[in-house]
Amino acid sequence: MREPKRHIPQIVAVFALAAASALSAAETPAAAPAPDSPPKIRVESGVLAGTAEGGVRIFRGIPFAAPPVGPLRWKAPQPPAAWSGERSAAAAGPNCMQRTDKDGVSPGEGPVGEDCLTLQVFAPQEAHKAPVMVWVHGGANLQGSGSKAVYDGSAFARDGVVLVAINYRLGPLGFFAHPALTRAAKPDEPLANYGVMDQIAALRWVRRNIEAFGGDPDNVTLFGESAGGLDALVLLSTPAARGLFTKAIVESPGRNWEPLPTLAAGEADGLRAASRALLTAGATADQLRAISAQRLIADMDYEYGPVTDGRLLTESPAQAFATGHAADLPLIIGSNSFEASLFSESSAKLADLSAEMRAAYAGEAASDRQLGTTLFTDRYFTAPVRWFARRAAAGAPAWLYQFSYVRPSQRDKVPGAPHGSEIPYVFDTWDKLSALSRLLPPETRAMTALVHSCWVAFAKAGVPACQGAPAWPAYSADRDELMEFGLTTGVRRHFRQPQLDAQEHAVKFLP
Repeated sequence: MREPKRHIPQIVAVFALAAASALSAAETPAAAPAPDSPPKIRVESGVLAGTAEGGVRIFRGIPFAAPPVGPLRWKAPQPPAAWSGERSAAAAGPNCMQRTDKDGVSPGEGPVGEDCLTLQVFAPQEAHKAPVMVWVHGGANLQGSGSKAVYDGSAFARDGVVLVAINYRLGPLGFFAHPALTRAAKPDEPLANYGVMDQIAALRWVRRNIEAFGGDPDNVTLFGESAGGLDALVLLSTPAARGLFTKAIVESPGRNWEPLPTLAAGEADGLRAASRALLTAGATADQLRAISAQRLIADMDYEYGPVTDGRLLTESPAQAFATGHAADLPLIIGSNSFEASLFSESSAKLADLSAEMRAAYAGEAASDRQLGTTLFTDRYFTAPVRWFARRAAAGAPAWLYQFSYVRPSQRDKVPGAPHGSEIPYVFDTWDKLSALSRLLPPETRAMTALVHSCWVAFAKAGVPACQGAPAWPAYSADRDELMEFGLTTGVRRHFRQPQLDAQEHAVKFLP
């Protein structure tokens, strides 16, 4: 059984921080640019009429699957319906169901609904066989959307990349198991991982349709952060996603090297969720689908995410990478220097640690609180991403990074780069977040240009050649090098090796 989700408020808060910490104290929305003439594109379902802004063609709210409502709730996504005439793609559709504030606005920056399987495309004005990047948003698989301002793909499009940002079902609508659903499913029908199925459906849509936007279906980079990073590792680990992308970038993946819950554990959670809706253990699939989505969201208090259902997912990412079953593709993977921003109460005492851990962390921290945040960051992020880089590097090349840069105005407020704070650097979206972006110091603008260029270069050619930085070497176990994006950006060898080795040795469940 999975433990109750005691930290949902902190997780919700940190994803606001991912954008908010990127801004100065003033949060005035940026003024919208004057629109250019609207572009039109035909995809398999019909004609889309988008918008043009600053030389970028933008298409929002494109359905990549049928609405997962009624009998399609907790089913694999089905093809979208065709339409006649032109369909407006000027505005994003609803975000997938998640908790909202009193005004009905979600952390995904908009209204919510079950009819949410849409995506956004940002394309260069004159694109032909352009590289494609597909973004899987974070949010603990509980919240968020692909249409948030911080994920605007205009900067990628201006640099010659077709950027696709997707929605996928979340929480108890995206990651849900119940004995009644298992009984009703066909023997080979995948279960529980409906959000992952949505991501695969979106990637299949991209493969079938992206040429219409000038994109190259044979040059697709999958990338995601936090829960989206975990989901990217899952997609690297399942045969169902093979051939749908050619490279991957994984930023601060959550629950990364831990075993995935079993289907039985997911079913136990589903039984408890159904009981809160006054359904007995013998409830049918139809009775479950009659529960209101609002009720399911209001009652959720367990972690939601991928499970090993034995059909779509037969092993965890760590198992797949350890056994050589993961897709052998070029990979960038890394984390931030203050991932413990997720849980502000983290603390630990050196005396409580093992002898190896005490030796590794002696002199690391001035207080129990500081030690706790360091241990949390290393245990759940820095050590696991190094482990994945080492495993991946046995095949295709992998590149490891640590993002430690903090803007000057924030350096007296946080001890390092918080979880998610790299995102506006990756997307170069400061102008989408605040009208005061013009006041960003040159140092921060330079870091943004540097990080963004690494991601663009990787999407184009499969190697992260970063403008204004030393060559970023591919990871190898013997050299143990990473790129640190910090006050001084450069290659670090054996970065925190004693601490990360101690963390790895302490984990008993690794394959």
